[in-house]
Amino acid sequence: MTTIFAVSSGRPPAAIAVVRISGSEAFAAAVALAGPLPAARHASLRALRDASGTMLDRALVIVFPGPTTATGEDLVELHCHGGRAVTAAVERTLAAMTGLRVAEPGEFTRRALGNGRIDLTQAEGLADLLEAETEAQRVAAITATEGRVSQAVRGWMDAVAMLSARIEAMLDFADEDDVTSDAAAFDAVCADIAALAAEIETVVASPPVERLKDGLRVVIGGPPNSGKSTLLNLMGERDAAIVSPISGTTRDRIDVPVLRNGVAYVLTDTAGLIDTLDPIEAIGVARAETAMATADLLLWLADTVPPREDAIWVHARADLPGRDGASRPVG
Repeated sequence: MTTIFAVSSGRPPAAIAVVRISGSEAFAAAVALAGPLPAARHASLRALRDASGTMLDRALVIVFPGPTTATGEDLVELHCHGGRAVTAAVERTLAAMTGLRVAEPGEFTRRALGNGRIDLTQAEGLADLLEAETEAQRVAAITATEGRVSQAVRGWMDAVAMLSARIEAMLDFADEDDVTSDAAAFDAVCADIAALAAEIETVVASPPVERLKDGLRVVIGGPPNSGKSTLLNLMGERDAAIVSPISGTTRDRIDVPVLRNGVAYVLTDTAGLIDTLDPIEAIGVARAETAMATADLLLWLADTVPPREDAIWVHARADLPGRDGASRPVG
């Protein structure tokens, strides 16, 4: 397999740039650049030179013999100065060597997956960790990269296999003369199945990873002039929506991403729900209804009963005269 290389620490400029080389020719490439290699997993300061002997940089060189490496292959890391010209010179020198090429996006992780160093959930977790912007995203990604998701699934599979074996044993060795004992064993298996199902259900009921990435969808719904845009602007801490006493100011969805206590949300203002003959306004109402039906959380700003039982019923415009006797949130 072709030996690959790339800057794995983010694109320069930076204080340090880590150039990673992985594959069967990694050590030979490092020798050509830096001369005799240091002991495995020991950092050593070396001069990096091109084929003509011109110095490129002084860098820390660390070698990792496979297969116990991040990719499962022989691996070398060059900790260079992070200027654009320095990293470009090192990459250019490596690209000129036989059997080496620039790594494709995600190729180091793909090789780790192919060589059994990580499983698919860990690979996905690593990608999520690199893109994490909130604390909740970081925690979820760390859980995946540490293999906890895989461990949980393997535990469930082991539990199912054990339950299956117990059921087969009950069928094979049922004692017709001891109905009481058989019934007790059956009840015990049913209880264990229910416990396992409840454990899995708890995990399944958690917000999906997509929600952690994109944000929990909070939709603000209600009739025109119920304060939806005002609430959106206050929660989003900026004037994202036009606020006006004129009915129908908001005709389309307005999405505002926010971050609260390490959790990402997407707040959505919607058109006021009203019967209308205006075709443009009707499209806005239809989009509002769709948004409310698919929201993770619906904030309902109306005196009528919310369209969803799990909605939060907000006592809208409570500061206005005569509003203190309006319908109040229930539950």
